[in-house]
Amino acid sequence: MQASSARDPSEWRSLARRAEDLGYSTLYVPDHFDDQWGPIVALSVAAEATSQLNVGSLVFDNDYRHPAVLAKEIATLDLVSGGRVEVGLGAGWLRSDYEQLGLAYDSPGVRIERMTEGLQVMKALWANAEASFHGSHYDLNGARGLPRPYSQPHPRVVIGGGSRKILSIAAREADVVGVNLKLAAGYVGEEVISTASPAHYMERIDWVREAAGDRFSEIELQCLTFAVKVGPATSEYLDLIATTVSMPPEMVRTSPLALIGSVDEVIDVLQARRQEFGFSYWVVHAAEIDEFAPVVERLAGV
Repeated sequence: MQASSARDPSEWRSLARRAEDLGYSTLYVPDHFDDQWGPIVALSVAAEATSQLNVGSLVFDNDYRHPAVLAKEIATLDLVSGGRVEVGLGAGWLRSDYEQLGLAYDSPGVRIERMTEGLQVMKALWANAEASFHGSHYDLNGARGLPRPYSQPHPRVVIGGGSRKILSIAAREADVVGVNLKLAAGYVGEEVISTASPAHYMERIDWVREAAGDRFSEIELQCLTFAVKVGPATSEYLDLIATTVSMPPEMVRTSPLALIGSVDEVIDVLQARRQEFGFSYWVVHAAEIDEFAPVVERLAGV
């Protein structure tokens, strides 16, 4: 489940505990500069409020923090939570974030190269008490990898994307690969929405499979949803979403981004998509926590 903020600290802690009680595995927080809480603090509070719930980023933008700084923060959170951290890492895509911060919005290739180096830096610091790294974007000389994270050799790594380059890196480096829309446009518009079809998703999964090679069976494939409606009046909701994104209703219904129907229908869809695409890790949003809970209860551990 993904959440960005709450009205107050008490509500945030309650949301984390409710997610845990309902059987959700993870509370994710995004990393943008709109009206959302700072992810590291929000995740720390959620971890402290719970005992089993995983907490993670979906995803940290590598360009917003030096990887050695982020590695220390994540190692600390993983240590104090007893290994309940999932580290989502991305190359950055939302142009408006960069414009707000005055950061150069480099080409996707440069941003991905920098993220790849950042991940190498973090993995080295998580695995060693001291590490050096000399790359095109980062240069570390005997940096201290302390504290050591609880999880060894490192916390669970999540990398997602919609391009062949980022998904190939994810296939080689991540424990969880998020198969997403193609976000090269830098904003969510018609160009991005046009890549939501099942055929586009299958193509991306083929890229992951090819790049992963023998380790493909060890990877968990993740899908972040954007249209979830479980219960009555689903046909009206489907029509509303189709109109909003200018897509035929049937394309919305068959896209992995959408889970629309009764509890039984959604469960059937999830099982079918696991067979077709290999998705076993689904992410919904906080607004859907209660209506999606019966699905979680039925499928937990399946």
